[in-house]
Amino acid sequence: MQEESTQRTIALVIRTGRLTEIVLKRAMILYLNYKQHAPEKHGRISVKKLMGKDQGANTMEINNANIKTFNRVAARYNIDYAVQKDKSQNPPKYIIYFKGRDADVIARAFRDFCDLNEKKKNREPLRKKLEKVKEAIANRPERERQKQKEKTLEASL
Repeated sequence: MQEESTQRTIALVIRTGRLTEIVLKRAMILYLNYKQHAPEKHGRISVKKLMGKDQGANTMEINNANIKTFNRVAARYNIDYAVQKDKSQNPPKYIIYFKGRDADVIARAFRDFCDLNEKKKNREPLRKKLEKVKEAIANRPERERQKQKEKTLEASL
């Protein structure tokens, strides 16, 4: 039972008229070549894996709980990083670990992250925008409303 759980399985989809050992062999060779030359995955990884990558790790603290925005920005820059939540403080802080050689890239990504957060803070909620539009429509003169109704009736005919 334990041997079954430790073995890896792969799903290989082959479109063929007849499955022979030659077709299966070619498909396995293509798969192994793909796995060998596949690009390295970047993004959020565990702290343990990040520390095992032979470079020193730097840290950065984020007070904001909006960590998903940082995930999107970091993915854009192909940064390997790990996030750890420091629950000892209220509100909790997020500590971001990243490789030492990515210091310039992480600084640029962090600036973009801060810019996105500022844009979100200054943004007007959609409900308020809708209320303003409703008021503007309600305050239009009756003549303009009548013209608008006539145009819609003509368009529907």
